[in-house]
Amino acid sequence: MVPMEKQEIIRKIGYARVSSVGQSLDIQLEQLKKAGCTIIYKEKVSGAKSDRKELLKMMRKLEAGDQITVTRIDRLARSTFDLFGIVRKIVDTNASFRSLAEPWADTATSTGRLMIAILGGLADVERDLIRTRTAEGRARAKAKGLHLGRPFKLTKDQIAEAIERRDNGETLSDIARSYNVSHSTISRLKK
Repeated sequence: MVPMEKQEIIRKIGYARVSSVGQSLDIQLEQLKKAGCTIIYKEKVSGAKSDRKELLKMMRKLEAGDQITVTRIDRLARSTFDLFGIVRKIVDTNASFRSLAEPWADTATSTGRLMIAILGGLADVERDLIRTRTAEGRARAKAKGLHLGRPFKLTKDQIAEAIERRDNGETLSDIARSYNVSHSTISRLKK
């Protein structure tokens, strides 16, 4: 891997994003062009979405030596975890990343690489916090007797009736059809 300070930038690629259709990309596009970006991927979609078409297209076409530029980090990702994942993919391609508004976020510099390493640690902490909060929420729900997972397809009365019909020899398919569920749903019912 060639250190980014020594590697020639092949293409300057910009990524611009706004969250809603009513917002304008104009200011971002102007700043990216002024920064020398000759290719700009742009989209109007929430940063919380992981399936952003233009971002995915840009990542697929990324080549070693490319430089990805955004006007601000929040245009690329909404969380530290997502930001680290995207920037890691860029760096793993031997490309570089920089943000115009946050000069420290430039992987072509040693300071920028340090900051990305710190982001990786923060992303791990964020992931652990999410895991902990989720586990606590599940424990509270269970303690309250709430059902976790998909909602039941049948009511308690329907379950009792279906079990009785099954025990009386009616076929699983016939019972399932009457409740508009699969025969495996009926076969899994327990008394």
